[in-house]
Amino acid sequence: MKKFFTAAAMATAITAAGTTGFAAANPFEDVAADHWAYDAVAQLAADGVIEGYGDGTYRGDQEITRYEMAQMVARAMAKSGVSAADKAMIDKLAAEFADELNALGVRVANLEKKVDNVKWTGELRYDYKSARHDADPSWRKNKNYIRLRLDPTMTINNHWTAGGRIEIATDMNDAKNAGGEKTGTSYIEAQRAYAQGTYGNTQITLGKFAHWTSIDGQMMYDDNLAGGRVVFGKDVKASLLVSRVDHKGRNGMIDYTQGGGTVSWQAIEIYSDNGQKFSWGASYNNVKNKELLSNAANFRKDSLHIWEVGLGYRFDKNWKLSGAYAGSNADAVNNDRNKAWNVQIDYKGANKKKAGSYGIYAAYRHVGAGAVIVPTYDCIGVDQKGVELGFVYTLAPNIQWKGSYFWGKDMGANDSSTKAKTIWTRIACFF
Repeated sequence: MKKFFTAAAMATAITAAGTTGFAAANPFEDVAADHWAYDAVAQLAADGVIEGYGDGTYRGDQEITRYEMAQMVARAMAKSGVSAADKAMIDKLAAEFADELNALGVRVANLEKKVDNVKWTGELRYDYKSARHDADPSWRKNKNYIRLRLDPTMTINNHWTAGGRIEIATDMNDAKNAGGEKTGTSYIEAQRAYAQGTYGNTQITLGKFAHWTSIDGQMMYDDNLAGGRVVFGKDVKASLLVSRVDHKGRNGMIDYTQGGGTVSWQAIEIYSDNGQKFSWGASYNNVKNKELLSNAANFRKDSLHIWEVGLGYRFDKNWKLSGAYAGSNADAVNNDRNKAWNVQIDYKGANKKKAGSYGIYAAYRHVGAGAVIVPTYDCIGVDQKGVELGFVYTLAPNIQWKGSYFWGKDMGANDSSTKAKTIWTRIACFF
């Protein structure tokens, strides 16, 4: 009888921790009072095998007392280092309550899947950038800002997920909160909202989402856009894109389009994705807006056609060489601004999870505005060419320091080029 009350008290305590709905009910109404399981549970409790919910987490609901018993059995089954006698007793209990354990397992899986249905990741980062231009020594562009990005991902079903991004940014030079008159650029905005479906080797993305060109190290594009994209294939992939891009202020030539920088963009990309040493890719891009570039370099056509190729070769686990070239039909744009190319050598690479890991690179870039849309580069800008050196170093798990230095020339109108240089650095915390 003493063993019966010991087991009953334990089950009541577990039930009270998980729910209040059964406080007045007989805790063993479906298990006969003389059932051998009570003796077994009492013995396991005396041996310290059954402890209830030691981690305080919620693993499922408790609807009937056989489930309460199955809960304790499941807890005992997860216990390591038990004696042979206790192990035999646990196995006997598991056989007795096999149906309840199976049913409980189904409910636990469904519950935990529901709890984990929405996952959040994000990044907090600080950027500093200082640019100098010989064409106008008085124009010294310094940026000093911080951003917080929150990225939710939601599971819809076995094939579809949904996602988004909320970004909060503030100019660190903004002094208005301190009573000063100087104001900078601060904002809170929803940058992404999309659905993504995966069927075998085919992926469909719809909405406003992140997109980057794959064949060129993101030389042409790395940002958000609105539209649809289909990627299919395994070792060789094809990407079809139909989108609208609004990036006023990111590319001086696009700024001249009607609608304040909004263009339609259709693209097809074919590239290797087999993890081999040699990689390759090619793309065609149609960027369209009425009177596109009509005020920039006297280019009166409504479509910008950009062709691009990219190659890469990984010598070993540390060294990689890559290059890309893009050209467009903006033949009236002078100073080779209808062309873009990049040659880059990388050594190693930083793992944000591994403190002390690092990567460095050296590159020569020519970023003509007539051959790119929004390139990925943080240091060199559109309509610039020259050498860029950079690094990334993992200071601690999920904390990275990046930096780069560019020196070269601004590509101006009338084939003019003047010296320019930029230094950029970032501290990024991932979560």
